[in-house]
Parts: sequence; structure tokens; C-alpha cells
Amino acid sequence: MATQQAGLDANALNQLFLDARTHNAWLDKPVADDVLQQLYALTRMAPTAANSQPVRIVFVKSREAKERLKPTLSPGNVDKTMNAPVTAIIAYDTAFYEKFPQLFPLRDMKAGFLAMPAEAREKTAYMNSSLQGGYFILAARALGLDCGPMAGFDNAKVDAAFFPEGKWKSNFLINLGYGDAEKLFPRNPRLDFSEACRIE
Repeated sequence: MATQQAGLDANALNQLFLDARTHNAWLDKPVADDVLQQLYALTRMAPTAANSQPVRIVFVKSREAKERLKPTLSPGNVDKTMNAPVTAIIAYDTAFYEKFPQLFPLRDMKAGFLAMPAEAREKTAYMNSSLQGGYFILAARALGLDCGPMAGFDNAKVDAAFFPEGKWKSNFLINLGYGDAEKLFPRNPRLDFSEACRIE
């Protein structure tokens, strides 16, 4: 019989949510490849529709890869992205259903998704990769990394530079590293419960 898990302590909640910030400036400290592997290992465990797991991630880390990314960025995002130790391209696989025999072996989910209109399949991939991007941010914070998620880039240019085969499509970017807390802006307000929620 499963027992109810205790909630996280205050230190964990602070690290994941209350003290965590969006960073735009970075310490000169590299992110090891094994940390990136741990990051994906955590991200993949959170739920997606029918265990579809459509997210695909390119960790842009080398100078050559950064130079390919640079022309796709809006001007205001160039410096913070070039200075980040890693930029993760959060993308989705438009043919994610091909993995269903591996990811959902108890039932033929692939046939059901193939019967959908292509637009519905892509919406599923986009929505669930967005969800996985949120998990990715929390997993990164849990591992002691800071994040700077952003739009402000040309999706078509990113796709041409990194996904020329056309199956994967970019969703958004997340700069990763160890943030320089001295260069944070003041935190903006959040909506109160009564402004954003209802209990019915």
C-alpha cells in the first residue's frame, strides 16, 4: 500500500520556486556534460500525454554551435545567450508517435495518433514539449543550475540551422548555467490567488 509522501521542506521550495529567478548574466563556470545528462534523466520522468515524450533537446555548448545560434536571436538576447555556458533548444519531434512501441508497449497508440489530422498531432507535440520544458526548468533548479527561458528568436532560422531534416521543430530556448545574482533585476509582482484562480 502506497504511503502519502511528505511535502518538500522550505529549503527545497525556495530553491525550486520562491528564491529561483530568471537569469540573464552568468558566472564563468562551465556546466559539465554529466549534469546535462542528469537534467534530461529527471525531465523525462514527468508525465506527458500517453507517455508520448515529444521533447527533443539540443544543448548548444560549443563555440561553433553558439555561432550557428547567434544569427537566429533577437538583438536583445544575443549577449546573454552568447555568455551563457549552455543554451538548450527545447524542441519537439513531429513524428513522436514513432516511439510509441517503445514508450507505450501495452497498446498500439501509434495507430491512434496516425489516424489524427496532422494538425492535431503537431498540437499534441507542441503542448507536451512545452510541458516538458517546464519540468526541465524545475529539474535544472533541483540540480543547482539557473535558467533563463526565452522566446525572442527566429524559429525558422533555428530549425534550418539545427534541424534541417525537418522532423524536429524548435519551441523555445533556455539559457543554462550558474547565474550572477548580483546582476538580477528586482522581482516583478505576481498575481494573487483571487486574481488568477477560482475554486468551484
